[in-house]
Amino acid sequence: QVHLVESGGGLVQAGGSLRLSCVLTRSVYNIEVMGWYRQAPGRQRELVATITDGGSTNYADSVKGRFSISRGNAKNTVYLQMNSLKPEDTAVYYCNAEGILSVDPIREFEYDYWGQGTQVTVSS
Repeated sequence: QVHLVESGGGLVQAGGSLRLSCVLTRSVYNIEVMGWYRQAPGRQRELVATITDGGSTNYADSVKGRFSISRGNAKNTVYLQMNSLKPEDTAVYYCNAEGILSVDPIREFEYDYWGQGTQVTVSS
């Protein structure tokens, strides 16, 4: 069952912009971090950007200054604004969310969810 729903991918020319959105549809105890990862054909999945519940952000060197990650007011939504896109940004982009699903007197139940991915293609 998929608990993260992504949208916003597509085809764009080099230098253009796209905005990806991701919504966590399951009720959880908290969301500690949300982020975006990408996987190009023949390559391993790599981190693009993450944002913590406190608002701290982390970016891959390859996207610094071009991409911006943010959380929505409802906190269950994360956005990735991608500017100055390059052909090497072409990949399937995946949303990720991690945190605590529920708690009881003995332990915390963690989760680590992934979306199904959205294709971003940048033409030269």
